[in-house]
Amino acid sequence: MKLNKSLSLLDRYLAVWILLAMMAGILLGRAVPNLNKILSAVQVSNVSLPIFIGLLVMMYPVLAKVRYDETRAIAGNKKLLALSLVLNWVVGPALMFALAWLCVPDLPELRTGLIIVGLARCIAMVLIWNDLACGDSELAAVLVALNSIFQVLAFGALGWLYLEALPQWLGLGDGVSVHFETTEIVKSVLIFLGIPLVAGAVTRIFGERAKGRTWYEETFLPRISPLALAGLLFTIVFLFALQGDEITRNPWSVVRLAVPLLAYFVVMFFFSLWAAKQAGLPYEDSATVAFTAAGNNFELAIAVSIATFGVTSGQALAGVIGPLIEVPILLGLVYVALYLKKTWFKEI
Repeated sequence: MKLNKSLSLLDRYLAVWILLAMMAGILLGRAVPNLNKILSAVQVSNVSLPIFIGLLVMMYPVLAKVRYDETRAIAGNKKLLALSLVLNWVVGPALMFALAWLCVPDLPELRTGLIIVGLARCIAMVLIWNDLACGDSELAAVLVALNSIFQVLAFGALGWLYLEALPQWLGLGDGVSVHFETTEIVKSVLIFLGIPLVAGAVTRIFGERAKGRTWYEETFLPRISPLALAGLLFTIVFLFALQGDEITRNPWSVVRLAVPLLAYFVVMFFFSLWAAKQAGLPYEDSATVAFTAAGNNFELAIAVSIATFGVTSGQALAGVIGPLIEVPILLGLVYVALYLKKTWFKEI
């Protein structure tokens, strides 16, 4: 199976587009030295209007894909549901917290950004990885829907726990590099996840009622899907336009971000796959659980970091480096999963 041919042109070269957007942003920043002042002229929720629009556009197509009506289907399988929730909302954030403090203890802004990435559970690209790995598509849709809803309810509380409370309890000092209120993260999540979540759900409900699910998923969704990449690349261009000088002066910080991100994706995938197999789940369910636990919602992480700490912050930089590392790593793990299907899972 040629996995790259199964991806659309946009998805296949996502890491390339991100790299090009980064370079374009650095060039733009050097060409327009006062860009930050220009962008800050009109703000919404402490975010410049162009970036605010870009973040919402980035999130909407992702959430329009979710089948919200199928969340009840998994309720009967309590073991699978409990395993997925524990991996996503206990193991994942805790692992990223540990890696962030281990790898960048002296860089609090980058550390905070990594932790925010760990709190933003995957709700988009996981559908692609799961399909390529021959996982259960319906189960993936259900877990994505549950993660979407749970993020609105739990993100703020977990942000307080891992960014403020836990570092103090463990005697690690201040958890974050700048003062902020937990309500700022809650507000960011409600805006940049809540608004597109409602828009996506309403779009699906009325789209399916008007023309049916087949038209909605095979005609409408392919038309709006490129908007997610456009919004992401638009945001990255301006992010690097404002951070380009700092990045070129200190590229080592980007390398130090890549190490914990790489470790996180690999460890989460193999641990989740092992845990699912130990629970007696077949390969299709195990692969779905593993990919939903290993992936992250980098769109939300970028949005929350920008809205809470600013577009020129280290937290925002950590968020944007996330997809650059995640995309090639999870694509590689698709090949690994298919190999393990023939070997490790053959007896199930």
